[in-house]
Amino acid sequence: MRIKRPVFKFWLPPLIWMLVIFSASGDAASARHSSRVFVPLMHWLFPQMTPARIEEFHYLFRKGAHLTEFAVLALLLWHAIRHSKTSAGHQWLWQQAGLALVLVLLYAAGDEIHQAFVPGRTGQLSDVMVDTAGGIIGLSLLWLAGRIFKRW
Repeated sequence: MRIKRPVFKFWLPPLIWMLVIFSASGDAASARHSSRVFVPLMHWLFPQMTPARIEEFHYLFRKGAHLTEFAVLALLLWHAIRHSKTSAGHQWLWQQAGLALVLVLLYAAGDEIHQAFVPGRTGQLSDVMVDTAGGIIGLSLLWLAGRIFKRW
């Protein structure tokens, strides 16, 4: 007889990460908060850089943060899905990665809907695409690492 693993412990990390994302998307002044550190640092590192160029880099930095936070979410979801099955094994299952990616897409869409109701924020389809691309990148890097290290 197999002992059933407590599934909740695998779902707790992605749920906590989703709460972190949700709380960050409720910040009405998020761009201003990140620019407090980013802009002075860029001025210090590159004193000749124009303010317009620094703003471009700040925008790219923020989109990179979106990519990263949703890549992490995809990995946490994949892990929870993988270990929710009774026979996780050591193989890559595209269905598990696909389900993780669908959940990332749905959460990204929900996050943008949430932002549409936050004063000073907007919900944008392009951000859903950036967030989903982060999930794709995270899962792709995981698959690649698994292939390189012969995990699957």
